Amino acid sequence: MRFPYEDEQRAERLRLIETLEQLPDEEFDTGTTLCAGWAPRDVLGHLIGADYLATYLRFGTRFNAANQAQADRVRHLPRARLEEWARAWAAAPSATSRLGAAVMLGDLGVHHQDIRRGLGRPREVPDSVATAIFREGVHLSFWLNRRLLRHRVVPTDGHRPIGRGPEVRGTREALGMWLAGRDPVSGELDFA
Repeated sequence: MRFPYEDEQRAERLRLIETLEQLPDEEFDTGTTLCAGWAPRDVLGHLIGADYLATYLRFGTRFNAANQAQADRVRHLPRARLEEWARAWAAAPSATSRLGAAVMLGDLGVHHQDIRRGLGRPREVPDSVATAIFREGVHLSFWLNRRLLRHRVVPTDGHRPIGRGPEVRGTREALGMWLAGRDPVSGELDFA
């Protein structure tokens, strides 16, 4: 049985792995991302760890602590072993990730962009991923920064406007990243 967005999630996982495999060791281990304090290997550790529901159960509602534990778990793994694990993760998502693919795709898309943007490697974001990033930003905004409660976001590439207040215009991907607290994308947005 296929769940909604399951195929898109697998495809984006494979694109992420392709991005990571192109990085030299130094960038993979210590490169800049839009996730404060995390290198690309840490972001990958978090994303793989999200397939393990037990990690989150152990930390209760302390999601940041759970995310950090996932990143810490892989920090000293040899790169070849981590990449092998990532390929298995991409090929066979957990049942909970498959079931929640509509939500997990947004988190995956945001973090893939965290890596690409942090290292200055732009890419053409697939339409379904851009929409998922926008949705993820909308959800995260409510508990991270409340930007959506103070602004009307107007995607310029195909989605209905959301929110009230001064308008902010941009692509779904850039707006989603900004709503998710990634301030470096602000220069790509048009603030009314």
